[in-house]
Amino acid sequence: MSSHRTFIKGAAILALAGVTVRFIGAVMRIVLAALMGDEGIGLYQMAYPIYSTLLAISTAGIPVAISKLVAENIALRDYREARRVFRISTAILTLSGLVIAIILAAGANFTAVVIVKEPRAVYPLLAIAPAIFFVTIMSAIRGFFQGQQRMGPTALSQFVEQVARVVVAIVLVLVLLPVGLEYAAAGAAAGAVAGGMAGLLLLIILNLRERKRFNRLVQRQPARHRPASRWTIIKRIFSLAIPITFGSLIMPLSTTLDLAVVPRRLQDAGFTPERATALYGQLTGMASSVIYFPSVVTMALSMSLVPAISEAFVLKQRRLITSRTSVAIKLTVLFAFPAAVGLYLLAEPITILLFNNAEAGYPLAVMSWSLIPLCLYITTTGIMQGLGRPALPVINMAVGALVKVVLAWFLTAIPELHVGGAGWASVVSMIVAALLNLYYIARLTEWRFRWWELVISPGLSVAAMSAAVILFFKIASQVGGAHLSFRVANAVATLGAIIVGVVIYGVALLVSGSLTREELEQIPRYGERLAEIARRLRLIK
Repeated sequence: MSSHRTFIKGAAILALAGVTVRFIGAVMRIVLAALMGDEGIGLYQMAYPIYSTLLAISTAGIPVAISKLVAENIALRDYREARRVFRISTAILTLSGLVIAIILAAGANFTAVVIVKEPRAVYPLLAIAPAIFFVTIMSAIRGFFQGQQRMGPTALSQFVEQVARVVVAIVLVLVLLPVGLEYAAAGAAAGAVAGGMAGLLLLIILNLRERKRFNRLVQRQPARHRPASRWTIIKRIFSLAIPITFGSLIMPLSTTLDLAVVPRRLQDAGFTPERATALYGQLTGMASSVIYFPSVVTMALSMSLVPAISEAFVLKQRRLITSRTSVAIKLTVLFAFPAAVGLYLLAEPITILLFNNAEAGYPLAVMSWSLIPLCLYITTTGIMQGLGRPALPVINMAVGALVKVVLAWFLTAIPELHVGGAGWASVVSMIVAALLNLYYIARLTEWRFRWWELVISPGLSVAAMSAAVILFFKIASQVGGAHLSFRVANAVATLGAIIVGVVIYGVALLVSGSLTREELEQIPRYGERLAEIARRLRLIK
């Protein structure tokens, strides 16, 4: 288990940063929803699928390729080649970021009028375009640090980026809201530009500070007789990056197709254009944002897995690959299972707490079941990328996306389902993609699915958690309702139920043996203390 400490620690650092960043982002969405309403959130959200798609094209999967190639070269103690990979990749990303940012700005009017069918969306599209340039360069530096299995710089830059983004977005919305809703949405989108600039500046400073240390490693390294040519490195980068690019494009493209399909099919179901836009805002700006909040933990795990699996792969340590794969998948299930059930049980109270919108609880309850396959897909994608098979998860997600589009077209037009139909389409598509990924993981490694470890044992712990959450929420709501306002009582009951659920689930995991002492000790910094406390309480041996 000690060999897993590095990548688990890296994942924990990124997860902590990611959760903090998402929390700040959630606060921003609460404020924006209060300031701009459902329609304003819908306009703001219309720019993001386009931005995400073009950002995926701009980066072209190169940051993951940087992480993998740098990790491989460092494992072989070839620091000079690792530095060359970073320099060449940075030049490529700088050029691509500039070109794609210009394309988005130049095509903003066409995109808003022809594709989105909402002329007001041109303003947030224009406002967000420069962010692509800064975020693209930032991703190169992050990939270089991640390849060294150093996740701190990435985590810190994410925090700084988000803080700058939120502050600027809220200030601009307040300034521009009297001018018009579309201008306020543009101000919110412009926050991404400020965030990208702040995060990039921080990473440049950190990279300059670390350059001397890395250069010393290069100088101590014996000169290679035949270093790889620049074109060989470029070819290797793109052989990894191109499949990853297509994979990165599928989810934004799927969201873009939702933008084309969902509002239109809602109108076919009998809703007015304004009502359709509001429902779309509930689905994408509220429910989906809550769903993606927990997935940040597995995104962090996936980012940490790429260099960890790459290191074991280049050193041909198959048992280490299988061991790290097993630990990663188990951690994913132990986290995603209770998170999905908790979101389902508390869907409406959560949307009231976050957005003061009980109606958004319906799409959140539906979408909650996509969290488990989504987290499994993210983790297994990182494993396959580390194994040098980035095309497989792309194909699997493409199959899932096709299923999603077909189902969304039919289900969203059913008045009784409306946006819930689009939510169920997402659930089924993620199940398909995750199962295909697991199938290939089993083929590529010696990992095998264990029902007791991954389903039955954590399922029993989740059942205990669910009972505690339901009971606590009912009692707290009744007691709080007699003395507090509805929103305050709901907030106290919801947050209290979440805390109780986490505690009961953790205890149940230890009692059932789902989480062993050795696994508990792998938690960075506090693991050994937690294990000792659990031993004294006789929860573990």
